[in-house]
Amino acid sequence: MAEFVKLSPDTLKALREVNPMMMSYNVEFAEVTGGTFWKAYTPGQIAGTEEFKVEPSSDGIEAMYKDLMQVYPPIDLYNEKLRALAREFGPVWVRVSGTWATKTYYDFDGTTGGKAPEGYLNVLTKEQWIGVLDFVREIGAKLIVSVANCPGLHSADEPWNPSEAEKLFGLSKEYGVPINAAEFTNEPNMMEDTGFPKGYTPADYRRDQDLFFTWLRENYPDCICVGPSTTGGDNLTFGKGDENGVGGIEQLAKQTCNCADLLEGTKQPLDVFSYHYYNGVSDRLASVMPNGHWRPEEATSEAYLDTAMKFTRTYVPMRDKYCPGAEIWVTESGDAGGGGDTWASTYLDVFRTLNELGGFAALTNGVIFHNTLASSDYGFLARQVFDPRPNYFAVLLWNRLMGTTVYDSGEPVREGAHVYVHSRRDGKDGAVYLIINNSTTETTTVELPKDAERYTLSAETLRAPVMLLNGKPLTLGENNALPELAPVAQAAGTVELAPVTCTFLVV
Repeated sequence: MAEFVKLSPDTLKALREVNPMMMSYNVEFAEVTGGTFWKAYTPGQIAGTEEFKVEPSSDGIEAMYKDLMQVYPPIDLYNEKLRALAREFGPVWVRVSGTWATKTYYDFDGTTGGKAPEGYLNVLTKEQWIGVLDFVREIGAKLIVSVANCPGLHSADEPWNPSEAEKLFGLSKEYGVPINAAEFTNEPNMMEDTGFPKGYTPADYRRDQDLFFTWLRENYPDCICVGPSTTGGDNLTFGKGDENGVGGIEQLAKQTCNCADLLEGTKQPLDVFSYHYYNGVSDRLASVMPNGHWRPEEATSEAYLDTAMKFTRTYVPMRDKYCPGAEIWVTESGDAGGGGDTWASTYLDVFRTLNELGGFAALTNGVIFHNTLASSDYGFLARQVFDPRPNYFAVLLWNRLMGTTVYDSGEPVREGAHVYVHSRRDGKDGAVYLIINNSTTETTTVELPKDAERYTLSAETLRAPVMLLNGKPLTLGENNALPELAPVAQAAGTVELAPVTCTFLVV
């Protein structure tokens, strides 16, 4: 059914101010050190012409990893193309964490010869960490990390100690690029699966998070304490679920605990509340977790696009209980756990990405860390070659156009009309509307009372690797120059927005 939208820029009601660095991203610890990560999809799988199929193993997901993973070299954070494209976003937070961070040994004196000590899985060198610090400084970012908490550092019966954390924080401070925020660990509700000592319990976590934040506040008082960085649990469904609404990560659910298990009774307060969000599991894991996976034809549906908002609506009351008045940081965000779906690098994921930003800002204030900048299929940039994907240009436009004052659009979210309104990022009078027409068949009609500048995103096909802006392809030019992200003039009156388009109107 076709939708009609009436814009009223002169009577907008402000909802809140949001963090100017709301759009941020992750650089995985596994990228920094190099190592195993998700094997890339083939061009045919990305285009949807070749099926991705992995036979489930009776030995579980771990036994399948040999077919799903490959070894990658460390990311080159000195690459000028990477740095130039990252700088275009403006100031952001860079999160260096992930599951690997929990199990990484900081070999800053070069004594390990590259071999991880017993109880650790990976080694971070001094040169690699200085590469991170140089990157953060070069692009004008702020840095958030999580620290080691694995059998190599202590047993479950022994309290966590700061011997490894001090190396990371000390070197960063000495180098002149301090760590600005920290989570204790990545996805702690996964317990042993995330790399904690054998037999580790929520009570052990509460003890150790208090120890870490106490140490942090005593030694690095300017560093923001963030947590708990959970994923799943809390009655949230990953994926569309079965006919009863039950999610598809049964194997993981047995290992998880809830947010309250990690925070109830802790003595050290949080400065920021954090959680992780993925719509479901990727094609790589669909064969063993079918109810956790969405089909590509569902990727513009209301149920799919509302998943991120379900997470936010679930965690806002928890933030209010455990960290009242604080921002919420989604410290990992993406279309699907397991490196992203086959369509994550195409235009089809732009609807989810822009809708998450607009919907989150309409509900609360904070930061969303897209996973990742340049790793796997959900990265803004293609791994190693750093070519921008559609999501890169979509969030680049968001950062350039959408200001920090969020308004009530007056339009209920519905198919064909996801309408979000912010102030102008350039500080001029007026407003910027983002209108997502996620209908695959119907044109949305907009009544525009004033002349505007229009930026319409589209593609030749939904799974196209190249996105169009006002009909022109968004690709790098000579010497990796960005294409001109220029608007077209839009006269006041009736505006027709074609199916499966995303349009910014600057009024």
